[in-house]
Amino acid sequence: MDGEIKVSMDNKRPIRSYKDLQVWQKSMELAGQIYEATQKFPADERFGLTSQLRRAAVSVPSNIAEGYGRGTRKDYKRFLQVARGSLYELETQLLLAEEMKFLPPRQPLRWRRVPPSVQKCFTVC
Repeated sequence: MDGEIKVSMDNKRPIRSYKDLQVWQKSMELAGQIYEATQKFPADERFGLTSQLRRAAVSVPSNIAEGYGRGTRKDYKRFLQVARGSLYELETQLLLAEEMKFLPPRQPLRWRRVPPSVQKCFTVC
């Protein structure tokens, strides 16, 4: 982006691709967890909450990648803001899924709330 070599947050590895970004990696993990959790949702939710959760989850890493690929800081920041919005959308949908009892009572916390490690990556926007 802008012709400069980025350095990762740990200042050890250069960032050559959006795939090197921790926020993209963590959001990809989260998307996988959402897909896993929604496999157990009722069949009649296939085109409802299941679809909405999956779309929001996929939107986060997708917008990070697209923003990075645009090549300007302004576009990148705008796409990070869109990704952060999708993150809040996802959290809202997870709360609804919990309220509707689609998530088992003892479901691990990682599926009930957006992990703080992912949220933290967006605090710079």
